[in-house]
Amino acid sequence: MIAEDLFDLAPVIPVVVLDDAEAAVPLARALVGGGLPVIEVTLRTPAALPAIARIAAEVPDAVVGAGTVVRPEDAERSAAAGARFLVSPGCTSRLQAAMAATGVPFLPGVATASEAIALLEGGITAMKFFPAEAAGGAACLKALGGPLPRIRFCPTGGVSRSNAADYLALENVGCVGGSWLTPADAVRDGDWDRVRDLAAEAAALR
Repeated sequence: MIAEDLFDLAPVIPVVVLDDAEAAVPLARALVGGGLPVIEVTLRTPAALPAIARIAAEVPDAVVGAGTVVRPEDAERSAAAGARFLVSPGCTSRLQAAMAATGVPFLPGVATASEAIALLEGGITAMKFFPAEAAGGAACLKALGGPLPRIRFCPTGGVSRSNAADYLALENVGCVGGSWLTPADAVRDGDWDRVRDLAAEAAALR
């Protein structure tokens, strides 16, 4: 699998924050059951790496990845835990090299044309656009499509149920990432039917 393949698996990548690794498997099964097999578990809590490992081992239909990869060791540990892709909010040459060294597909984060061009010079054409809304939203991405037609983006950061379709309508958007699929109260209460319904609604966006 290459990074661009992620765009073809589902229109929305759930961005998941987990405080309890025990919730990882039922959550992943609910998302997959709703039609969203690609799941980004962010490295914002101690439960993240164990959660990735659990999903990788127990939910074979899920394509689980690690988000908030900001240090070289984040990339290494995520790949070792079973992450099948990596996502960073921004990118440096050192972080890019570390992500590439894992052999796992990755979406490096950019917020400007200059950052995107720097990655394009290295042959990267699939990127995360973050923070999407704060950086100019769908209008900004549409503008970038003119001078940078080879790049496809996964915008995250402020992408929601109400504006996801605006992003997905753009030719240079492969998919979007968002946290609205896994509301904190639904995860806390184990309301997996609600998560499945939200996933099904999002899966129908394309």
